[in-house]
Amino acid sequence: MSEAPQHNTAYRRRRFLNWFPLGLTYATFYMGRYNLNVASKSMMDMFHLTKGEFGIIATAGFWTYALSVMFNGPLADRIGGKKAILIGALGASVMNLIIGLMFLNGWQTKLIIGMSFLYAVNQYFQSFGALSVVKVNAPWFHVKERGVFGGIFGIMISGGYFLAMTVGGWILSSMSWYMVFLIPSGAIFTMFLVDLFLVKDTPKAAGFENFNTGDASSHEADNEKPLPFKELMHRVFSNRVIITLAFSEFCTGFVRQGLLLWFVPFLMEVHHIQHGTRMFSMATAGITIGGIVGGILCGFISDRLFRSRRPPVAFIFYLGQIVSLFILGKTGSPLLASFMIGFSCMWIFGVHGMLTGTASMDFGGTRAASTVAGLLDGVQYLASGLTGFLMGHFLDKWGWGSWTYMIMPFSLMGALLMTRLWNETPLRKPAPAKGTLEEHRPLVEDEV
Repeated sequence: MSEAPQHNTAYRRRRFLNWFPLGLTYATFYMGRYNLNVASKSMMDMFHLTKGEFGIIATAGFWTYALSVMFNGPLADRIGGKKAILIGALGASVMNLIIGLMFLNGWQTKLIIGMSFLYAVNQYFQSFGALSVVKVNAPWFHVKERGVFGGIFGIMISGGYFLAMTVGGWILSSMSWYMVFLIPSGAIFTMFLVDLFLVKDTPKAAGFENFNTGDASSHEADNEKPLPFKELMHRVFSNRVIITLAFSEFCTGFVRQGLLLWFVPFLMEVHHIQHGTRMFSMATAGITIGGIVGGILCGFISDRLFRSRRPPVAFIFYLGQIVSLFILGKTGSPLLASFMIGFSCMWIFGVHGMLTGTASMDFGGTRAASTVAGLLDGVQYLASGLTGFLMGHFLDKWGWGSWTYMIMPFSLMGALLMTRLWNETPLRKPAPAKGTLEEHRPLVEDEV
């Protein structure tokens, strides 16, 4: 069984100059995506929108993202992650600029239709983000290093939430609210320029030798070439593990956006916590800190305690979601509610980073990493769309007492799905027919 290679200092330094700018880019993507979340209460109050009406705008974006990321995954596998991240960054920057300028000039006519369209186009370009990060990093990290990368991916996500929620809250408390669209536009464009000069698709493109990454396509002789589209689709959709992961990410999507889309109006209406206050900053900073801790902890436990198996640690984190969401929904304390927002995100982001960022590389391999990441991210946003108009409708009807109870069943379903994959690793053969002996295969095949 081959082990993770011992990289020299020069390689590690160059790899850092690859994934760190990508991480910052992904963080600015979140700043330009979840600015809608942080501005939700301001928009509803200013334009007299019900939660259901605001949810329509969110759903338009979520479902556009879901469909786009599924198509853009195979595209990124063919054109490369660098080109994909540049397309996404430039487009998202332009769309946030347009939205901000429209509100700057007093736009109010047909707001729901117009904002739904513009936010949907923004989400199309946003959909290049995660799959590009996964595609670029797959050749740079051995499978036994990817649990740590899952933690890094979680930090990327958490950094984005810090920019979107905490910095966005500061912007709303001291500037005109449309600045939460204009400032992210500039940040994303800055990272577009950085990626243009720094990011390389493979170690070979940066002057190093490519190596056996130990994932699902590492043993193939022509693994540096893109797969034919038909073979790519067959490889992904005939894989029981990937399909099960897709169902689990559907659950993650509902839990994640169910919390993040509505926590701002929840804190304001139930606990009377406003933008710019210490309690609000505690909640939004808690999202960042909780996400970082969850990402690192999830990756560490997976690599060290479960020998790079992802499902067992995901199972634990799904159960953690249930407990934390129950406490969040029941507490009457503004302090505890603010704390539980971040604590819940620790369990949620840990699973999200592990499944989308790590398992997609493991089971898709370097040749299908973007396609698998696109599938997992896509089904997640299909579920996210339900948290927009549908959850908004039920919140209008039933009130905040129903909020976390609508979310928790999806955490339970995610945990149950992980029990179906408990011992799965990238190169392990599917379970044999009943009555035959199972041939166990190592996580990483020896090179011939």
